[in-house]
Amino acid sequence: MKNIGWIVATGLVLATVASAQSALPHPTADAQALDLAKRAIALRSVAGPGNKTPEVAALYKAALVAGGFADRDVEITAVGDTAYLIGTWPGTDPRLKPLVISGHMDVVEAKPSDWQRDPFVPVVENGYLYGRGATDMKLDGSIAIAALTELRRQGYKPRRTIVIEFSGDEETAMKTSAIIAEKLKNADLVLNIDGGGGVLDEKTGKPEYFTWQGAEKTYADFEITITNPGGHSSAPRIVNAIVQMSRALERIGAYRFKPELSPLTRTALTAAAPYEEVAIGKAMLAFVANPADQQAIATLVGNPSTVGRIGTTCVPTMVSGGHALNALPQKVVANINCRIFPGHKPADIMAELQRAAAEPAASFKDVTEGSVPNDASPMRADFIAAVEKAMHKIYPGLPVFPSQASGASDSMWFRYHNVPSYGASPTFLKESDDFSHGLNERTPVMNIAPGITYYLSLFADLSK
Repeated sequence: MKNIGWIVATGLVLATVASAQSALPHPTADAQALDLAKRAIALRSVAGPGNKTPEVAALYKAALVAGGFADRDVEITAVGDTAYLIGTWPGTDPRLKPLVISGHMDVVEAKPSDWQRDPFVPVVENGYLYGRGATDMKLDGSIAIAALTELRRQGYKPRRTIVIEFSGDEETAMKTSAIIAEKLKNADLVLNIDGGGGVLDEKTGKPEYFTWQGAEKTYADFEITITNPGGHSSAPRIVNAIVQMSRALERIGAYRFKPELSPLTRTALTAAAPYEEVAIGKAMLAFVANPADQQAIATLVGNPSTVGRIGTTCVPTMVSGGHALNALPQKVVANINCRIFPGHKPADIMAELQRAAAEPAASFKDVTEGSVPNDASPMRADFIAAVEKAMHKIYPGLPVFPSQASGASDSMWFRYHNVPSYGASPTFLKESDDFSHGLNERTPVMNIAPGITYYLSLFADLSK
């Protein structure tokens, strides 16, 4: 899972960012990051037959060991057709809880016949690195590995142990994600390099702002079932399971959960408002001032990009029912997919849906897989100061503020264990150029040099 960012071209540095990227103080790390990313993209780490995630793990381990990690401190563990990696750089003070750098090695399926280029043959063209995983998230992982190698090359010695880990099925079942979080639940803080990011202005290409991700909504699936005796369609009954389900789904579709704010979303909405369309920005500020402002709520609920920022959302996504064209339906099943605002239990949301459906014959069941409830991470002053310092080293004065994601990431599993986790990727893209999970995925290679500078600062400050 990757958040929004910005895009620039390679070769000649664009004037909009020239001052930030005029010097390359770590050319060895820059070259390593690009080479490692290309080699990782070439490995088809997709769940199922031929999954090469274990080979990506071996590639990453080799890079870490070559960069100074002891072989015994980089462990690869197989899980089914995938694997996960945990590398440890021991700190000088074993009393301190470790800093964890978190990422994943697997990618979403990509069919070569659908792409303009083979998704598993990495290529750099016109300043972009093309290939599945270029954005989500093999380039980010490679930049982080290169930054750690550069820190060791510079002779840095962390006081706090640094752990870098990569899960192997973040895009699917998240079994390795859960295992890693259980193993590292004693961590002080997690930097999830698969979240957060910066935004470029669509017209000028100038960096507008950077967000770090401090929370994400809980994913949940609730199954609704209605059963009836059935019978011959020539003798219809007053009660029909399909009609009952239709009425229940219509009520659920019209239902709106109470809009709400958290300290994090209050800050995020206030800071993001100037970058939105005028009407949306005004509504965001009005909602922050008064969460009961019905006009502001209507504006935000009516916009797909903002409806999820102000509360829980639930929508019907699948329906199946009946068993024959000439028979009364005996059973109808529907799925309701929810993205739950932090601080709520799935059971409470399911009960609220049941009341909204107002259908006594409907039974509700939580059928969620691969997700656990999690609350927002605290707005820790040390993390905020470190991320702002790191970002301002590459883009002085750039606005930096928090965000909340609607999708799930490995942060969920750490927050489930009450470990603060923050999306902190330094990758910038135009919103219109975010192709993660889609066709022709690409990321500008000019993110590499500033990304390493950013990581060098962030990793060092949080492990001192």
